[in-house]
Amino acid sequence: MRLTFASYNIHKAVGLDRKRDPDRILTVLHEINADIIALQEVDRRIGDRATTIPRAELDDTHWRVVEVARRPRSIGWHGNALLVRRDLEISEGEALDLPTLEPRGAACGELMVEGHAIRVIGTHLDLSGLRRREQIRSLLGHVEACKRNLPTVIMGDFNQWGRATGAMREFTKDWMVVTPGRSYPSRQPVATLDRIVASKHWRCISSEVHHTALSAVASDHLPVVATLELHKK
Repeated sequence: MRLTFASYNIHKAVGLDRKRDPDRILTVLHEINADIIALQEVDRRIGDRATTIPRAELDDTHWRVVEVARRPRSIGWHGNALLVRRDLEISEGEALDLPTLEPRGAACGELMVEGHAIRVIGTHLDLSGLRRREQIRSLLGHVEACKRNLPTVIMGDFNQWGRATGAMREFTKDWMVVTPGRSYPSRQPVATLDRIVASKHWRCISSEVHHTALSAVASDHLPVVATLELHKK
């Protein structure tokens, strides 16, 4: 079973031209055409945390939302949202809290794909670095506490510059860290902040940074993409 995963910090749908344009973000997502997408900064940070991509516009796409929101106008939790292809079965959605000095969390979904149960987590880690290790430990603790040993993918903006340094050292040999390349800032990327991390159940077929004329201006981050395949039992 192969699936294409994508992670994209959409900067509240505000591009480098300082215009908020959710249609532009959706066009970039259609360019990628991933099966499962983790979005960061999808909701506003103040007020009722309203989504910057209207649900009505998502209704016209290939994807639907994994429901984790605790506010009626949101589609995520602390800005993190999961979109999955419409023919995939969503078993459960859960909002996860992370230890933090500022509002941080994760969106977790359990899916059924071709008879296989899998877990997907989308997150956006601490910018300062003071709690990043603790936040990864919290995510790994959540996975370990679950009764079922499900194939798991954790993806998002890790805010970690080094490929295998700092907080990324929290991932043991049981995890495969896929760092497709430089994704920030979008016009001339120099930092590898965005990653896709997979449990030992998966192998990576391919990965890339989705750098097109549109993605270079739609947000301050470029999307990262990986095609993963479940190991045969």
